Amino acid sequence: MHNVTSEFLLWEFSKIWELQLMYIVSLLLLYVVTITENLLIITAIVWDHHLHTPMYFFLINLPLQDIASVSVIIPKVFLNFLMNVRTISYSGCIAQVLFFFFFLGSDIPLLTVMAYDRYIAICKPLQYEMIMNRKVCTKMVGTVWIDSLLNASLHTNFTFITPLCSNIVNQFYCEVPYLLKIACFSSYVSEIGVIIFSATLRGTCFVFLIVTYVHAFSAVLRIPSVEGRKKAFSTCLPHIIVFFVFVFTASFAYLKPISDSPLFLDFIITITYSIVPSMLNPVIYSLRIKDIKVTLSRLFGQKLLFFKEE
Repeated sequence: MHNVTSEFLLWEFSKIWELQLMYIVSLLLLYVVTITENLLIITAIVWDHHLHTPMYFFLINLPLQDIASVSVIIPKVFLNFLMNVRTISYSGCIAQVLFFFFFLGSDIPLLTVMAYDRYIAICKPLQYEMIMNRKVCTKMVGTVWIDSLLNASLHTNFTFITPLCSNIVNQFYCEVPYLLKIACFSSYVSEIGVIIFSATLRGTCFVFLIVTYVHAFSAVLRIPSVEGRKKAFSTCLPHIIVFFVFVFTASFAYLKPISDSPLFLDFIITITYSIVPSMLNPVIYSLRIKDIKVTLSRLFGQKLLFFKEE
């Protein structure tokens, strides 16, 4: 084929219509829940001027990233189902890989920046406003998105620069390991280079995050108030949970052997790292914050069940 194909054939889930419907409904449900949760966070932060602080400036980028990453893949799957097709154009596949890596790849550096913000708030509270001023926060977020764009561009380039010998992608979207599976020859050297570059960037984030939280937790343990320690831990621990859930599921998905035929297990693994973290981010972190609960309660005029104090 040598890259002359105009479209790819994606996984059709099943030849049995009822099973197809089950897959589509599951994806659509995950998508609706993810979009709803993250829109609630964005609405609360934008609506309440008391939340216009550095912490929430970083926090609003997380739901934006979550909405964008799932929107890159799910609407196309649903549209294909409605039109009874399973194709995606060559240019559409390139765009999907680029934007998916761009948005999903921003997760780790964004969580790292948020960890630094919490470190300053806990360890240097008197200097917090001076250190985390608007200019600094803007530069930090800008660096996150530039890093993600560079990483996404490299992965996309080295994925599609290799000639392809098939147009059948055994996944419900253009996932990189499945595209590399249909390459005419192994691009081992190129892949290793990109992986080393990405691992270096993400590894740096990982080390920085660990060091940051070691210092933060040391400071928390010195807080005399039990309530103060509890509040600090409840703020920091969700960061760590989100970080490790994403890292381990994504690493497993990209390092596991790719099967020659589509399997239900492959579908579950892909969902686990590409959609589930975006759905869990608001639940694990944002919706547990008292200020956001209060804001949403005021915004909707009542306290919903899951906004009640724990």
